[in-house]
Amino acid sequence: MHVCVLGAGIVGLATAWHLQREGHRVTVVDKAAPGEGASGGNGAQLSYSYVQPLADPSIWSQLPKLLLAADSPLKLRPQLDPLQWRWGIEFMAACNAQTSRKSTAELLALATSSRIAFEAMRADIAPDCDFSATGKLVLYQSSEGVEAARRQVDLQRTLGSEQRMVSADECLAIEPALAGYRERIAGAVHTPSECAADCLKVCHELERAMRARGVRFVLGTEVRGFDERQGRVAALRTDGEPVEAEAFVIALGTASHRLGRKLGTSVPVYPLKGYSITLDVDEAPGAAPRVSVTDSARKVVFARIGNRLRVAGMAELVGDDRRIPAGRIDTLADATRAVFPQIEHIGDVHPWTGMRPATPTGLPIIGHRAGTATNVVFNTGHGALGFTLAFGSALRVGQALQTLRV
Repeated sequence: MHVCVLGAGIVGLATAWHLQREGHRVTVVDKAAPGEGASGGNGAQLSYSYVQPLADPSIWSQLPKLLLAADSPLKLRPQLDPLQWRWGIEFMAACNAQTSRKSTAELLALATSSRIAFEAMRADIAPDCDFSATGKLVLYQSSEGVEAARRQVDLQRTLGSEQRMVSADECLAIEPALAGYRERIAGAVHTPSECAADCLKVCHELERAMRARGVRFVLGTEVRGFDERQGRVAALRTDGEPVEAEAFVIALGTASHRLGRKLGTSVPVYPLKGYSITLDVDEAPGAAPRVSVTDSARKVVFARIGNRLRVAGMAELVGDDRRIPAGRIDTLADATRAVFPQIEHIGDVHPWTGMRPATPTGLPIIGHRAGTATNVVFNTGHGALGFTLAFGSALRVGQALQTLRV
């Protein structure tokens, strides 16, 4: 079957990779180069075992501080946008224990299959992507945070995750670079099996390998709409030549909502704007972390990728605003100095912003949507977990195409 994948981010590329391996003829379409959207400068963590959704009951108690504090990692700029308001209402409705437990179980199951598929890809093409498997620490500054984390760990243990709560001193034994932050750590979650990699490099390596295997890339091309005939999409309408195929997978991140409307469905995906900086670090032991670290209070993640440190965080509901305010980059630099004060010199930080395609519950949208063309499948809405879930999502797209018998 000829399948056209709309999107050359990590989710779209993983989908194209899997479909090509299944024997399909694949075309990838995007207006940008592979990995240049939300994938390019993401947090670099592959969080297969710790997937607590953003929509969590704890949001209610944190909300005043998160919304009102000048340096808050969460920012909301209300707009005359029905999608933003609808998304926000549905997100707050999802911030309850029952929905959070259900979302956690589904995300963990998807992450487990994604780990297996990602490792199969690595075994196949051995990508140069600064991969590491040094584990992850999620830090908490208060006893209340520790207890909430303990409940999440207990839940995830019943679902097969291997994690444990550790003390501040145990954190330092696991990651000595945290010594200067010892007094701010009330406890942490340690997941020894977690990994990290440079997602942009993975995207480039996938493109290279797929081109060599016959996958066609149509880049620098904007999708304008669809040519529908008898309930099926026959071709994409683009600003260039039409692209014909037998089936279509929409994996265009935040643009999936616009394209969904053209197909007659509402796709509840809204851009969750995030930022990152990338620093060159000293290779000396203890100079910079080798274990991935998440500071839960700051909502900032630190991941070692080769001789660089990726620092990423924040979540802004501000529409499709791709500006990079200096204050947000300063916040990430300040967080780096606070957590790792031994990193004395912060030079060129390579500032980046990306629009994470988020659903209110945190669960991605994978599969056919009722009322749309019978040969169209969606693969979008992964939020901050796109890198983690990409290859597992690709497996489900393959299953969905088989079910549709397109």
